[in-house]
Amino acid sequence: MKLSAHILFSLIIVVLLTSCGGKKNETVHSAGAGGKFYGGEFRTNEAGELRSLDPVGINDATSHHIAAQVYDNLISFDSKLHIIPELAETWEISPDGLIYTYHLRKGVYFHDNPCFPNGKGRELTAEDVKYSFMRLCDIRTQTRGFGYFQGKVIGVNEYFDATRKAVETRQEPTVTDIPGFVVVDKYTFQFRLTRAFSPFENYPALGCMMIHPKEAVDYYKKDFFQHPVGTGPFSFTSWTPDRECILTRNPKYWDKDASGNQMPFLDKVKFTFIKDLKAQLLEFKQGNIDEAYRIPNEFFADVVGEDGKTKGDYTQFKLLSLPALSTQFYGMLAPSKEFSDIRVRQAFSMAVDRPRIIKYVLKGQAAGPGYNGIVPPAMPDYNASLIKGYKFDLSKARQLLAEAGYPNGKGFPKVVFQLNSGGGRNLQVAEAIQSMLTENLGVKVELKEVEWAKHLDEVDAGHSMFFRLGWVADYPDPENFLNLCYGKIVPKDGSASPINQVRYNNPEFDKLFEQAVATVDRTKRMELYQQAEQVAMNEAPMLILFYDSDYRLLQSNVEDYHNNSMDRRHYKYIWMNPEKSASKR
Repeated sequence: MKLSAHILFSLIIVVLLTSCGGKKNETVHSAGAGGKFYGGEFRTNEAGELRSLDPVGINDATSHHIAAQVYDNLISFDSKLHIIPELAETWEISPDGLIYTYHLRKGVYFHDNPCFPNGKGRELTAEDVKYSFMRLCDIRTQTRGFGYFQGKVIGVNEYFDATRKAVETRQEPTVTDIPGFVVVDKYTFQFRLTRAFSPFENYPALGCMMIHPKEAVDYYKKDFFQHPVGTGPFSFTSWTPDRECILTRNPKYWDKDASGNQMPFLDKVKFTFIKDLKAQLLEFKQGNIDEAYRIPNEFFADVVGEDGKTKGDYTQFKLLSLPALSTQFYGMLAPSKEFSDIRVRQAFSMAVDRPRIIKYVLKGQAAGPGYNGIVPPAMPDYNASLIKGYKFDLSKARQLLAEAGYPNGKGFPKVVFQLNSGGGRNLQVAEAIQSMLTENLGVKVELKEVEWAKHLDEVDAGHSMFFRLGWVADYPDPENFLNLCYGKIVPKDGSASPINQVRYNNPEFDKLFEQAVATVDRTKRMELYQQAEQVAMNEAPMLILFYDSDYRLLQSNVEDYHNNSMDRRHYKYIWMNPEKSASKR
């Protein structure tokens, strides 16, 4: 298709009316290759709280979404969640799986910032990579990501313990280096592991492993968390807590798109923090924001039709949807008197009509019923459909409960089901399942809502026999889900078990799981994961409910939004089309 004549001019002035007070906002758009345009502001909203922009303090989605625009990682993921280069152009893994070597790009610069001499950002080197990872293993930084390296990289445990003792004694740590972090030369960095752990290939893409300079940490000290400096597509401008965070274009960004355009295209990205999804949807509909991630359940049927497309007033917007790397489930505490019998757990799993919940409670807002295992179907290179889980089978469920000694539920103790407070989808689903278990099995279920932090504490401590949880992938490897069933991480002294919260223990599963994570060959690793998952699902440690699906609305002028099943935000690709108008903009 030929471009109209006015696009051939290098600059196009587009005057837009904003919906805030009727003020005029002049946006200059310049034409790039491939019909794309530079310029404009992308306005998005985060329903969660922005806690930190210091990489070592990031363990929540909101902070990651924003920080990912400021920093780069050694590697990243594409839209299919396969590993792609970022700061590292190439890398290799030794045949024994113990050494990971990354070759850095040359000519990548940190943002201009007062922390550098004359305010000019310097070139990134392998020393910056090591420094960033050293901070992740230092208790003095209030690190939230040390667990990824713990026991896996040579010397990290010793360094972490030394920093902890340094805090206690108010002295410098006696251990000052981590031999598993190696600067081979200016542009080459190595990890050296204590044992083969194949999912480690994903770790350098995690939010807590974003690369940052020592100068910024030294300059801003305790305030670095709100003055981030990276090499990413956007540089930090301002953060007003609970109101907004502003990022601006990095004119020296190293990356280009397939057409040779230097990214990013946007002049600015503005984040707001509206916590209520209904209010967010209203702001989007009025044209005050350009993206609305997640649609309130009560409005879903008004927005999305049975054909999966927008309907009514929402047909003017773009809808992006895809299965998420996320599973919703109910945990059943394996050692408890209520759920120690496998047949009881199987009966509960067979007594729930999942399609009915998806249709009438979720209004269709799910990727599918939890008929297989805990690993969601969106997992790359993993055939989750091969895992045989549980479907609605009322006669079999009643038979199993009777065989366990509870015909028609007689004699079975009242079950207290715990979920986090806040109402919404979780409570509606819980009420539906409460009704199904009572009607189908004769089991009495009492709902107990508690605040989220307390809910996690009680579940981790093993104080809740039946509880609601969901698991969202940190990285695209089945290990990230299957470790919820790994028996060897359950403390023998009965203390908190924050990963395997159902306290499931099966030596056969553990053996297969350990073989899988030590297998470098990805195809063989996936086969071992499947064998392990089937062993676990045969014993129904969890009631797998459904697999999540992500829905997001975009204004019509937003182009090249790179969607993916882990909701990793890649705003560097987005450009605003001046030939299209956002609603009421």
